[in-house]
Amino acid sequence: MNYIMKDKFYTYIQQLQDTITSKLEQVDGTAKFQEDIWERPEGGGGRTRVIENGEVFEKGGVNISGVHGALPDSMQKYFDVKDADFFACGLSLVLHPKNPMVPTVHANWRYFEMYDKEGNIVDQWFGGGQDLTPYYLFDEDAIHFHSVCKKACDLHNPDFHTTYKKKCDEYFWNAHRNEARGLGGLFFDYCKATEEMQMQDWYNFVTEVGNSFLEAYVPIVNKRKELSYSNEQRKWQEIRRGRYVEFNLVHDKGTLFGLKTNGRIESILMSLPSHVQWVYDHKPEEGSEEAKLLTVLETPKNWV
Repeated sequence: MNYIMKDKFYTYIQQLQDTITSKLEQVDGTAKFQEDIWERPEGGGGRTRVIENGEVFEKGGVNISGVHGALPDSMQKYFDVKDADFFACGLSLVLHPKNPMVPTVHANWRYFEMYDKEGNIVDQWFGGGQDLTPYYLFDEDAIHFHSVCKKACDLHNPDFHTTYKKKCDEYFWNAHRNEARGLGGLFFDYCKATEEMQMQDWYNFVTEVGNSFLEAYVPIVNKRKELSYSNEQRKWQEIRRGRYVEFNLVHDKGTLFGLKTNGRIESILMSLPSHVQWVYDHKPEEGSEEAKLLTVLETPKNWV
């Protein structure tokens, strides 16, 4: 049964990657995803798809991977295990739109198994989530994104949305800046079998969230992509992207896991935007739209 789970989830993310990339190409109108099939010397590989310099998406990636082998020493210490083997697969995406009125989005859905030397599964879990990072705040966009997240959660457990929204706010927190990376969404990890939730139930929940992604994001893109913007607004977007980069390189577990398990560096760092600025001690004008965003990022808010 458990071996079927990893095959089942890998098949699911392959199909989801196709669905998401074809829809995003349609939304962009000009750019197409470039595909890279790669192999990991220690076992497994993946399919990286990157879109660049489009009408809508300046840079984005929708990647899947399935990797396996001996758990590296650094990860054995992290999980407090000895001589374990592992299998990990997931879909990870980040989209950086050109227009500062369109938010950046990130999502990830993953499955992990750990084995003893006889090949028996000793641990397994699902994880994932999705979150929105705007540069200019439109309340209705935040409400829409969080409403779709809540709807997916409510189909499985009435407490999931409150719990995983809170975890998301805690996780995507740039501690060194004392501010959120964005407006949050959902974040869940170590979703293991219990009396209430078997692994199949977790699979149903995670795929529900994965299937809801386009509904959560695409309507926002379509609503904002034609809005006009100034050079100053574009500069603000690039400064805020700097905070995004800081989070990914300093705090993000997925990035650190990839770097410590000899992951494919191009796939790991595809989440970084093409154009970004670090301006010394930059502070927006009081009462401006830029300042309004920062106020919301200082204290996570319940949008639904």
